[in-house]
Amino acid sequence: MTEKYRGYKDYDGYNDQQDDGSPPRVDNTSGVRPAGYDDEDVFGHEEGHDIKYKTLGWPMVSVLMIAEIVSNGMLSLPSSLAVVGIVPGLILIIFLGVFATYTSWLLVKFKMRHPEVHNMGDAGKILFGPIGREVLAFGTIVFAVFATGGQLLAGQIAISALSNNSICPMLGAGIYALFTLAMSFPRTLDYMSWFSVASCVSILVAGIIGMVGAGLNPTPGRTMNVVQSSSFFDAFISITNPVFAYAGHFMFFIMVSEMRKPQDAMKAAYTLQTFATTYYAVFAAVVYAFIGNNVASPAFSSLPPLWQKASYGAALFNFWIAGALYAHTAAKLCFIRLFRKSKHLHSHTLVGWGTWTILIIIFNAAAFVLAVGVPIFNYLIGIAASLFAAWYTYGIAGMFWLHDSYHYEYGFRTWKKKWFQTTLSILTILAGAFICIAGMYVTVRAIVQAYASGELASPFAC
Repeated sequence: MTEKYRGYKDYDGYNDQQDDGSPPRVDNTSGVRPAGYDDEDVFGHEEGHDIKYKTLGWPMVSVLMIAEIVSNGMLSLPSSLAVVGIVPGLILIIFLGVFATYTSWLLVKFKMRHPEVHNMGDAGKILFGPIGREVLAFGTIVFAVFATGGQLLAGQIAISALSNNSICPMLGAGIYALFTLAMSFPRTLDYMSWFSVASCVSILVAGIIGMVGAGLNPTPGRTMNVVQSSSFFDAFISITNPVFAYAGHFMFFIMVSEMRKPQDAMKAAYTLQTFATTYYAVFAAVVYAFIGNNVASPAFSSLPPLWQKASYGAALFNFWIAGALYAHTAAKLCFIRLFRKSKHLHSHTLVGWGTWTILIIIFNAAAFVLAVGVPIFNYLIGIAASLFAAWYTYGIAGMFWLHDSYHYEYGFRTWKKKWFQTTLSILTILAGAFICIAGMYVTVRAIVQAYASGELASPFAC
């Protein structure tokens, strides 16, 4: 639609613009769910169904978001400050937090206008047609599986530290994979949200223990840099740590789809980004200040043995739940794709539960095999994040706004009238493209260097 307004649907409680161009009007701000939303929503009307998905309030969605995003990725942030300096590093962490909040708002607006969108694959269909659906759905599954494997590796490192390296790493990852498998099994996020409360406490306590341990055991003769000059390769590969520490937007559509009041989704996003940005900045600054430029990644490994064990022990539950959420996401996308509008979606059928069980086992098993069987798996996570998470968290959000403002308002006239938002959207797309290309470049180069130095372990090695 370019010349004539064809009707505007927006279920967040407000219409951005009325037919005659007059100011917005309030519409259904008091209802539990926006009028008309369930008619198009992926889960439809759930009255009388055995399995109900739309049960989450925004506080629990906040908890799920924090449990998913604020995890082992933060442990690499102090080492990023060591490469670029404390001032640029903290500025970047705060900027990315604000940027992620903005893209969260764009994603939520898109979801409220398109209730049928359950995941990035559905959004891809709206933007790019059937091919877009397959590409973005595939990317979601790949990144979710790789992220699950990343949590298994984090659990493996934690178990090794707790056992003084007396347990075979592959066995440690296997044990951890079984816990992750069990926790990812519930069909609805409501059941997982209560465990996510403990997960949030887990990573918060672990970070506090790590900061206290660093403060009580500062590195003698440590050096710190306010600003550090580095090559593009060194600087950007360190910058990817904070960039991808916010990379959880690929799950937002799935989480919002299971809310009682989806119009409250931004409350959850604001809570997440406020907590994550503040916590990231404080943790990175404190640990770097006391350990200095020799801080390891993950940062807990720079602590004395006792403090290292205490920190990793406290974080174990968070690694476990985050991995389960990622595996659940991959399985949920496929399950909804198979059984959307089917009785197996809302009923306790043998086909439904059998399919769900198979999907959960497949994706958890794939994550385990990749994590322990591929020597360059850590680098592959970087490639997957560059290819997909860079777009899901940053770039594609700009496309959402440009698409809807064009098709549901007045085409190019809207872009021209709302020039500031149009400019931000285009810059968002360009930022996603830059992160994708540069992230791929530095990761592939790092793989080449790792092979040349012979630092890679053997597959399935103890």
